[in-house]
Amino acid sequence: MKPDETTGVVLRAPSYVLGETSSDHTEIEGFADFVDQRQMMPDARLWGWGAVHRTALDTAALAVRTGRRTLRAAGVEPSEVDALVLCSTAFPADIAAHGELIGSVLRGLELGAVPVTGITLNRCATMLTGLQTAATMVAAGRHRTVLVITADRVAAESERLSDFALFSDGAASCLVTRRSDGAPESYEWVADASAQDPAALGRGNEISADLTRIANQRLFAEAGIGIKAIDGLLHNNIFLPIVTMKEVQAGFVPSQLDTSNIARVGHCFAADPLINLVDRSSAGTIRAGGLYLLASSVSGLRVCILLRADSA
Repeated sequence: MKPDETTGVVLRAPSYVLGETSSDHTEIEGFADFVDQRQMMPDARLWGWGAVHRTALDTAALAVRTGRRTLRAAGVEPSEVDALVLCSTAFPADIAAHGELIGSVLRGLELGAVPVTGITLNRCATMLTGLQTAATMVAAGRHRTVLVITADRVAAESERLSDFALFSDGAASCLVTRRSDGAPESYEWVADASAQDPAALGRGNEISADLTRIANQRLFAEAGIGIKAIDGLLHNNIFLPIVTMKEVQAGFVPSQLDTSNIARVGHCFAADPLINLVDRSSAGTIRAGGLYLLASSVSGLRVCILLRADSA
């Protein structure tokens, strides 16, 4: 969306929860065989291997936990929320379970009968797609206060290992609203963009620096800035050399990247950009008026959202 289409739209009170059990990557079942089979150098610092987070909860419970944190942080009552955008990389396959999932989240958050929009299919860019959807709702005047939640957990422990990341269970959330003077922790929605190559959407394809460059060109043209204006890039927590290489190839410099959570959190599906924003804020390294880019690359797709930290 163009900046003039989202004037006055803000992202508020980003929050997250991780799986309640943390363990070292060496404790993942089959990890040593995984490394041997791929002939990877067993150097945790090189790859950004660290902790993974497991949960005994289902995705609905994770969604409720993070949603409650966002509402508390924003000082917003459940009755003030007039729409929910619920994101996940994998909704239940059984259609009947869709209603049960929605009902569990609405009841757990005491949201009542607000309309729910489900967002999936864009894999680990799903949360950013959900945020774009919420911003459109607010900008169009259809809704005033939209709660956006993404929640995921691995279906089986064997799926915790992949060629590009170690997966953690967790969820993240925020509100998308119109600007309200004095609202705590707000980020102005500046612009957003995406780039897609349908021929490269398959699982076997790598993430593309070319698509990132295309998305950047669109985003920066809309925002009227250059890449050097970005204070921080909040990207997916995939293996350190992969994310560093791809983002630098796209034109960013290493100092703009935010890689500290790769080892601490792992790859929490679509939640990574918000998790990294929250932790950057907690560390006191968000600059008032600074520009922060939420971004996610998956095979064949790049989605990015440019935010300006509240200067109030």
